[in-house]
Amino acid sequence: MTMRYIHPVARGSMLLEALVGLLIFSIGILALVAMQAESIRNTAEAKYRNDASYLANQIIGRMWGDRANLANYAHQPGGTPCAATGAASTYGAVTDWLADVTGTLPNAPSTRQQVVIGANNLVTVGLCWQTGNSAPHNLVVRAQIQG
Repeated sequence: MTMRYIHPVARGSMLLEALVGLLIFSIGILALVAMQAESIRNTAEAKYRNDASYLANQIIGRMWGDRANLANYAHQPGGTPCAATGAASTYGAVTDWLADVTGTLPNAPSTRQQVVIGANNLVTVGLCWQTGNSAPHNLVVRAQIQG
């Protein structure tokens, strides 16, 4: 049996290579976890945008079916979505819709939602919601209601 001489500088190099490999593998795993978290966040945001679109189309559909009372649908018609001002609507169809909005979208109080009835029955629906610490999101939908 022969003994091999290992130079003192070479000792531990295999352990060092294994540690570097483990570091690279760990960074890769952390990157995958971060990508998964971002994917989940983007999926949730897409769901909220879809829900907001559905809710805006829902109130516009109610207006189409109730054209005689179109003026009653105005809700905080001044300002902009997320900073709406003016009188809140007490019309039953609007209050029911606002309950749906606040129950569906995160951090979407009725005071931040807006329905404007403009000239020639041009309707503008503005929805505002906020997820986590992000900036407020809003969706504005316009429709012409023919009388």
